[in-house]
Amino acid sequence: MSLACACEVRHTPRLIVVTGGPGGGKTALLEVAQNTFCRHVAVLPEAASLLWKGGFPRHDTTSARCAAQRAIVRVQIELQRIAIEEGQYGLIICDRGTLDGLAFWPRDPAEYFDELGISRERELARYASVIHMQPPARSGGYTTTAVRPESAEQAAAIDARIAHAWAGHPRTFVIPSNTSFVSKVERGIALIRAEIPACCQ
Repeated sequence: MSLACACEVRHTPRLIVVTGGPGGGKTALLEVAQNTFCRHVAVLPEAASLLWKGGFPRHDTTSARCAAQRAIVRVQIELQRIAIEEGQYGLIICDRGTLDGLAFWPRDPAEYFDELGISRERELARYASVIHMQPPARSGGYTTTAVRPESAEQAAAIDARIAHAWAGHPRTFVIPSNTSFVSKVERGIALIRAEIPACCQ
């Protein structure tokens, strides 16, 4: 639940991305952020989870995987648009961003941009910063779950593809895989706090 805030300034919203491979601590960080910052900070839900829970087909064919990534990006953009147009937020924290889909896109990356009508440059510019939380190795405590079935090796491979997708963003902050879970969340909160308007600190 967002905290109260005496600030009545109409902010120009800035978007930041929290990303990384499975098991990196992204969900925990966003839950803490939701309960740490004031009402001028929005935490958007993960578009993929909304689609899967809503019954969007999750098949392993190339056409279905492409359709899913197109749908995810379009939902991300509309979620961000709603938050921006509501006019009350100074910072909008996105659970993954529009370039994450490149890590899961099964065809030529150029087709990703063509089919969605977007460009890498424009999507990099959409976000003020990127917080990349790396998943731990198996020896560092990585475990599989019902909702995270990927092995440690698979998680690391996904994480590498995500890093490649966001390569070139001038303000990417990587929270390493060998950092303790609590320290990762604390570091993420500090990075988010640095993006919040001074009047809402």
